[in-house]
Amino acid sequence: MVRLTRAQQQERTRATVLAAAREEFLVRGYEAAKVDGIAERAELTRGAVYSNFPSKRALYLAVLLEAAEPAGAPHPARSVPPSTGEALAGFARTRLERLPLTGEPASSRSLAGVLDDEPIRTAFGQLARLEALLLALALEAAAPEPAGRQVRRAELVLRLVDGPGASVDPALGHGDPFDIARACAHLGGLDLADAWDPPHLPHVRPARAGAQPWRPPRGLRDLITGVPVTAEEDGVVVALGTHRLEAAEEAVRAAHADDRVTIAVTTTDPAGTGRLVRLRIGELAHDLRRVFPPTVRPGPRLVLDDQGLLAAALGVPDPDDGTECAVRVHRGVLVARATGRGAAHAATTAVRTAPEGAAP
Repeated sequence: MVRLTRAQQQERTRATVLAAAREEFLVRGYEAAKVDGIAERAELTRGAVYSNFPSKRALYLAVLLEAAEPAGAPHPARSVPPSTGEALAGFARTRLERLPLTGEPASSRSLAGVLDDEPIRTAFGQLARLEALLLALALEAAAPEPAGRQVRRAELVLRLVDGPGASVDPALGHGDPFDIARACAHLGGLDLADAWDPPHLPHVRPARAGAQPWRPPRGLRDLITGVPVTAEEDGVVVALGTHRLEAAEEAVRAAHADDRVTIAVTTTDPAGTGRLVRLRIGELAHDLRRVFPPTVRPGPRLVLDDQGLLAAALGVPDPDDGTECAVRVHRGVLVARATGRGAAHAATTAVRTAPEGAAP
């Protein structure tokens, strides 16, 4: 009999816990499920469950994340949608494919009960803002001519396809999927006054100039494309806590055409909120690939910095859900740094070149 290593045994135990949790959540739903019930199904102790997952919420999100990961990458769209309306209808149809199958309890994929405290509810709301920005940037890039800011239109579409509060209360439902897709198509022609003019930006303090060598960590991966991220290119790197994700647009709108914008999401709860980020952004990325060809992608790269490695390189030793820090990189040198509200805007609008004589 082959003896398992400690790491192999831990992985087997984790897989057993996940399988048992999947059954428990499917039968009982999130709120009624018990950790003791999961332990009993897995034929393990309660302590063995908690040694792998710190909370029922973390375990439930791990089950959802595993179920959301497709066996292979989806076939990308071959051509740009002919109109904004067609793009929105296609996005809605793709999104609505995840509705529960006949006979499957709606609660088996619901977040009802998961958002049971203010920190994760705030993170969820900020994630919704970030999702709308990413969808809007794809719409703007795909438009045959300059279409202006599309964030408000994206917010309306996401509200329609996700249901008004359906993630929190499945009883609110979605309505007829075909009606929703047709409604989203009509939103493409709706005249919306969508302007980008945050009142606080004119009062943001300028970034501090610098000449510090830039040594970003390795092993990061873009949540949108799945491509490894080095963050070494010229451009802007922004660390945002999950309670400040809306500030990502400050960097995107101020960036120069040749800037690489990297958004690093930080959190003090990687097992819970971190998994929620992976789940929501992963599903959005899947939907965008189905609707838009590889030539059309949202502008920024998005990484989950759940170990705080990229934030530490930015000079933030203890990142949390309220973190807001940004730097401008030029030829391997940090030429500007800003922290606090408006940091993304300040770093992006800073002088783009290093002081004379600065070396990487």
